[in-house]
Amino acid sequence: MGSLTQVTINFETSHLLFPSLIAAVLGLLGLAILIRDRRRIAGSVRYWGDVLSRMDKMRFLGTITLTLIYFSLMVPVGNIWPNTGMGFLICSVPFVFLVGLLLMHDRAPRSLIPMVLTALIGPTFVWWLFTYPLFLTLP
Repeated sequence: MGSLTQVTINFETSHLLFPSLIAAVLGLLGLAILIRDRRRIAGSVRYWGDVLSRMDKMRFLGTITLTLIYFSLMVPVGNIWPNTGMGFLICSVPFVFLVGLLLMHDRAPRSLIPMVLTALIGPTFVWWLFTYPLFLTLP
C-alpha cells in the first residue's frame, strides 16, 4: 500500500508523453480521413498540380528553410547559456525579421520599421513572459 502514495518521474522521457499521444491521435485521424475520402483525394491530382504550378516557390521554400534553420540552431545556441532562454531569444529575433522580410510584398525602407520593431519586441516579450512571470525555461 505504501507504493500507492509514491510517484516516480523519469525526467529523461516524461516530456515526450503528450507529444507522442498527440502524434498518435493525429496519425489515426489522418488515416481515417484518407480511408473515408480516398476517391475524392485520388481525383484531386489535377487540382494540386495547378496549385503547385501557381504557388510562390521562393516564399514557400524560403519559409520552410528558415524554419528548419531556426529549430536546428535554437538548442545549440541555447546550450551556450543553459536554462536562460537565450537560444530562443537570439534565434527568434532574426527568424521573425527574415520570415517577415521574405513574405513582405513592399520592401520599402519605411515599411521595414514595423518589421524591425516586431522582430525585436515580440520575441523579447515572449522570452520575458516565459522567464519571469511564468518561471518556464525556453531552449
